[in-house]
Amino acid sequence: MRAREISSLALNSYQRAARVALSNHLVTATYPDRIALPLLRRWATELREDLLELFGYRFEVTETTARLFPVIDRLDYSQPARTPSERVFDRRRYAYLALALAALGRAGNQITLSELADHVATESSQVDGVELTTDRASDRDAFVDAIGWLATRGAISLADGDATGWANNPTAGEALYDIDRSVVVAMFRPPRAVQHLRSIRGLLAGSDAPIDPEDSDLGHIESGREADPKETLRAVRRALVEHPVVYLDDLDGDARTALTASRTVADVELLTGLVAERRAEGVALIDTSGRLSDHRFPSTGTIAQVALLIAGEISDRVVDPDAPALTTHPLPASDLLVEQLDDAIPGGGIFGDLADFGLPADPTTVENSAERTQYPLIEDSWLVSVVDDLVDRFGRTFAAQWQTDRDGLRIRAIALLHRLRLIHSVSGGVLVLPVIARYRDVMVSVRDRAPQDSLFGTEQAPSTDPSEVEA
Repeated sequence: MRAREISSLALNSYQRAARVALSNHLVTATYPDRIALPLLRRWATELREDLLELFGYRFEVTETTARLFPVIDRLDYSQPARTPSERVFDRRRYAYLALALAALGRAGNQITLSELADHVATESSQVDGVELTTDRASDRDAFVDAIGWLATRGAISLADGDATGWANNPTAGEALYDIDRSVVVAMFRPPRAVQHLRSIRGLLAGSDAPIDPEDSDLGHIESGREADPKETLRAVRRALVEHPVVYLDDLDGDARTALTASRTVADVELLTGLVAERRAEGVALIDTSGRLSDHRFPSTGTIAQVALLIAGEISDRVVDPDAPALTTHPLPASDLLVEQLDDAIPGGGIFGDLADFGLPADPTTVENSAERTQYPLIEDSWLVSVVDDLVDRFGRTFAAQWQTDRDGLRIRAIALLHRLRLIHSVSGGVLVLPVIARYRDVMVSVRDRAPQDSLFGTEQAPSTDPSEVEA
């Protein structure tokens, strides 16, 4: 491992580079910032070796881009594409994004927004369920969101005009973009030809799908073959950096042994600079830098603070000896996201013609419910009462939109806890996962500003700063 050869004075820089590469699979001259690419270029050789050795990731660096090619062990819906206003992409925006990227790959050095929209409109008309009509404002807004995502990452850059003006009135507004071909090429390079897949599982490690020859050295575990110990270690390390917490119950026997080995976690700590928190149920890497986590927690803002308060309340309820015993249930075993995506793949046409293999076996092992770990169930009615109580006690410190939308506040806060693997949302409530115990005994302090004299000499009523919530 090359990280062991780096001097202590330079190790912090190397660890920052590793965090940038792991958290941004595509780095350009301007994305995520202007210092990221020079940092990765400085450590390109060392990162290339360490990322391959520890995780099985291929890492490529050019003068204008740095691209990490990850190995996907399971689908993760917690990191969707977002608009600049943090709106999550819907199916239409994803479709426009894919079609726009394809059009840019065939374009020259520059393209106008209306010309790009015409290309996407033509291509979308050939796909069932996808349509771009520039006369419709909602279509234009979705298209501009997709173009903005590409512009943020440096695939295109605005040379003249205004995309917002075009979105408001395409007959009066226009925008001209320069195309960075190196970024466009680096942005979409799947390890397997999408047209050759019958199931979304073909994109996952260990499937029977054909593998790109360039990826053949990554040691994928193929179904029906004995697991490679090195690949088992890689899979465990990947889980450590890709998920908020790795539970022993998520792993089979070999992977559990790998996770409990001190060297496995220590290597990831050395590469990333993160600190591992070990518990009886599993391991979590704590990112005090804030440069690897896509969701900082605890954090500021009403949603994050209410989520932390709910976590504390849930922890207290689980261990309360005076409360009625909670029912317990195992985690759902089926991969619903895979099933939903597979249902969306066209049943015929080019997919059926090119795919020359059967459906890979579902890697999810469905065990007897009685033998699987059981987790306490907190019902929705209890969560509703907890949020109502929190709003009554601290509502004056919440953002205005959430003071009257208690259901929306609860849903958003629970969704955040679910993404962080502190709970698992199920029908009728949530299953409480062990790591939530680290947020027991949450303390709340509300700072009231001292009243000040007004401009006309009369005292103003006391005002309240947002609450400070600490774990």
